[in-house]
Amino acid sequence: MGEENHTFVAEFIFLGLSQDSQIQILLFILFLIIFLLTVLGNLLIIVLIFMDSRLHTPMYFFLRNLSFADLCFSTSIVPQVLVHLLVKNKTISFMGCMTQVIVFLLVGCTECALLAVMSYDRYVAVCKPLHYSTIMTQQVCLQLATGSWASGAVVSLVDTTFTFQLPYQGQNIINHYFCEPPALLKLASADTYRTEMAIFAMGVVILLAPVSLILASYWNIISTVIQMQAGEGRLKAFSTCGSHLIVVVLFYGSGIFTYMRPNSKTIKERDKMISVFYTVVTPMLNPIIYSLRNKDVKGALRKLAGRKSFSQRR
Repeated sequence: MGEENHTFVAEFIFLGLSQDSQIQILLFILFLIIFLLTVLGNLLIIVLIFMDSRLHTPMYFFLRNLSFADLCFSTSIVPQVLVHLLVKNKTISFMGCMTQVIVFLLVGCTECALLAVMSYDRYVAVCKPLHYSTIMTQQVCLQLATGSWASGAVVSLVDTTFTFQLPYQGQNIINHYFCEPPALLKLASADTYRTEMAIFAMGVVILLAPVSLILASYWNIISTVIQMQAGEGRLKAFSTCGSHLIVVVLFYGSGIFTYMRPNSKTIKERDKMISVFYTVVTPMLNPIIYSLRNKDVKGALRKLAGRKSFSQRR
């Protein structure tokens, strides 16, 4: 009965990454460049894999899914951040905030699962090369990709449901640059313990379990590579594994720091900076590290460029 004087929040206001106008301009330029590279890089990978029959293999099938997830991941957050870096009124409606959380969690959690699936694919290719074609069949690849998207949908549904079933009354200023459950919980007008435990449990499922599989896969890959006779092949394998592990550390490390620790009462500037790694940086790095450094992808790119130049001459 005492709640009639409290109105439910209709919109949220972001504090953003900085209050300094000059820093905001610099961040706008930096984020715009990263976003353009992310979109162009991931779109290029999707088009190349679709057009070149030599890339119709399990590894590139998963890469195409990863690129699509990265594209959605970045698009769900960065364009809004770019706009808010230029305007004074950094607001988002309650429904807009909920939509952003759903999409962000769906594609972000799917990416967690896809990275684990891709590490398993590389483990089979390196450690069991003679059985690769019988293990990684088209049906198995489709099931693994579908399972990745399904797991992302389940985690997104659980986290979003628990986050938005809480009442939000009065306070509507989010010390963040986008709608993220840990930041939203600071504004809830009720006890958040159950929601925190649900988010933690989902973090174990979609963060700790995949990263454990990735580390186990790469441990076996490195052990197999060490036993290789050819020094050049060993160096190439170590280079590839090292690049992939950099992405894993950036993506999972920052995600685990955000979602797998006790929910403090305030969001610190450090927390916002760390979230930049998995929301802005890794979607740009993935196509570079996983694809554009690859000889097959470079060949497909040259083939596509040659086809375009030939059509222009005609």
